[in-house]
Amino acid sequence: MKSILVGKTVSGLPIMGYQWSFPGPHVLILGGVHGDESEGVVASFGLIESLLINNPYKLKLTIIPTLNFDGVLAKTRQNKNGVDLNRNLPTQDWTSEVLNPRYCPGTSANSEPENQALVQFLQKEKPRIIYSLHSWKPLLNVNGKCKKEAETISNLTGYIIQEDIGYPTPGCLGTYCGLERDIPTLTYEIERGLDHEKILKTHVPAILEALKTTEKLA
Repeated sequence: MKSILVGKTVSGLPIMGYQWSFPGPHVLILGGVHGDESEGVVASFGLIESLLINNPYKLKLTIIPTLNFDGVLAKTRQNKNGVDLNRNLPTQDWTSEVLNPRYCPGTSANSEPENQALVQFLQKEKPRIIYSLHSWKPLLNVNGKCKKEAETISNLTGYIIQEDIGYPTPGCLGTYCGLERDIPTLTYEIERGLDHEKILKTHVPAILEALKTTEKLA
């Protein structure tokens, strides 16, 4: 495993990635897009710990556990500029309209340094699939061809699978990658407020099992 500097946040904090460069399809696992969703951060670090102990996969794996590091430290959904990073990506449906301050899309598409770093990483690395770890109600939102991975997780967790999350999400990662760039994106909404130990015991193993599915489908 090696550490990589993906970029820097608004305040200049490093956005770190942790990478295993085995031959095989590249899988990106992303946590901390929303700083108040600690469940995805916990799952990301749980995956890193597990893979350090045992990594049986013939996959190139990159885990970015805290994309919105400023927000994670402040426990805010938005970054330090008050922008929701999952409404700021340069999608075809991006809009500057602020329907709710909680979902502020920024002054222009891809205006935020965190997303600029992510977009550059995606363009350079071209991952085969993205697992984006969030928290809300138990849900697996699939954008692109990642239903098999979602089914693997669903079988272990009971989480429902949906292709439409149920409300407009202009500027989101699922649209940017899963629908517009043929990079399947599985948004894993872990139950909000779930005990961290349960995340490590239930959801980390589920993701590890889904990686086996990704490997088989390669």
